[in-house]
Amino acid sequence: MKIIFLSLITGLIVGFVFALFKLPIPAPPALPGIIGIIGIYLGFQLYGWVAATFLK
Repeated sequence: MKIIFLSLITGLIVGFVFALFKLPIPAPPALPGIIGIIGIYLGFQLYGWVAATFLK
């Protein structure tokens, strides 16, 4: 839970600084960005499953 909270705080600070300097947000559009992050996570988990199941 601590890592989630620290990630949220870090994101808020980065977003604030980018807005302060009137820079574009350092992330892809909302929904495609979220789906991309979920895909990366699922791919990482899939590799762990494949490695544990087939590469023993």
